[in-house]
Amino acid sequence: MSKPKMFEKPTGAKDYLPEAVRKLRHIEREALACMRGWGYEQIITPTMEYYDTVGAASSTSDHKLYKLLNNRGTTLVLRSDMTSPIARVVSSLLKESEFPLRLSYHSNVFRSIEEEAGREVEFFQTGVELVGDSSAEADAEVVALAIASLKAAGVERFKIAIGHVGFLNGLLGEALPNRTEEQELLKSCLLGRDYVGYRDQLRKLSLEEPVRSELEGILRLRGGGEICDQALQLSLDETARESISHLCEIWDALKAYGVSEHVLIDLTMIGDFSYYTGMTFEGYAADLGFPVVSGGRYDNLLAQFGRPAGATGFALKTTRVLELLGAENDNEEERTLIVYDSTGRDEALAEAQRLRGEGALVVTVREDSLSNELQEAAHSDHFEYKGLRYTNLLVYLAGQGTNGGSAT
Repeated sequence: MSKPKMFEKPTGAKDYLPEAVRKLRHIEREALACMRGWGYEQIITPTMEYYDTVGAASSTSDHKLYKLLNNRGTTLVLRSDMTSPIARVVSSLLKESEFPLRLSYHSNVFRSIEEEAGREVEFFQTGVELVGDSSAEADAEVVALAIASLKAAGVERFKIAIGHVGFLNGLLGEALPNRTEEQELLKSCLLGRDYVGYRDQLRKLSLEEPVRSELEGILRLRGGGEICDQALQLSLDETARESISHLCEIWDALKAYGVSEHVLIDLTMIGDFSYYTGMTFEGYAADLGFPVVSGGRYDNLLAQFGRPAGATGFALKTTRVLELLGAENDNEEERTLIVYDSTGRDEALAEAQRLRGEGALVVTVREDSLSNELQEAAHSDHFEYKGLRYTNLLVYLAGQGTNGGSAT
């Protein structure tokens, strides 16, 4: 195996240059401010966790976890999501706190991947967890907040698809009783959005025509509130009907929030069916083929940490939002360049400090004379100097007068 060159980095790892970092911090700042406005307080957890606790409870497949050994031989993992670490904190440091708890976060997470182009092993998530509330109102709150957070981050065109794992569990259990392996196979097809494969599997099962038609009919259960009524007519299973009733309550609450125009009911959308227990959702931006937000209800997780409670939440895929906004020409921050010599230094640096105190971005440069480039810049709306773009020029040079030129 050849030794990596000094400038190489591991496959899937990424460097973020100043412009990207500025946008990333803007997304993080605006999303967290939005979440705080809804009563969610930010939490920070360690990058490393114990494999036997947080790692085992995570929704991430075991082969995608980054594992390492400490000096005592104990297996640790780099966090692969934030939901399990927060469940640990809720069950320990916050065990005396009353429910419901509203917590937010912004963190980098790690997932091992095959060496595929475009896939990242480290990426950023900004999200919330609403713990201790099992109601449809809580589910509607996190969906509505996800919509508000996307808007705050600068995503304007998107659609949220919501489903319910209970509906499919009930429907498949009713249609394929005691055929767990076949049920899981069909769920896997839906999870991967492989509708052709789903239909192929139905044909291979040699089902009676009414049953096959019923199971194929769920592929058409996508739309607005009318989908709830259609789904209730499709199944008599109690679990399926209770799930749809819960989804109807969520839809009604989303209409009250005034965000139903952004939402699509999609009963083929089940999320990770080994992890989620109720409502699930994903959000897709119009200009990106990958989801920019996902979430749902996971009522079984907290019990693994000794404090059973219903919980729901979502993660904004901050890195993908960055990709989406990276293609747009955003308004750059205003920068001021102050040029000075030994004579004007005291006044120049004092002015720089005053402007910075007002929140301005100021760069100071020691020069003995004003270059032709900067002399021309004094008469421009904006200019570039040493590769950076400026909107304001202040000059403190002997013989040229204080504030001899400015581009504003």
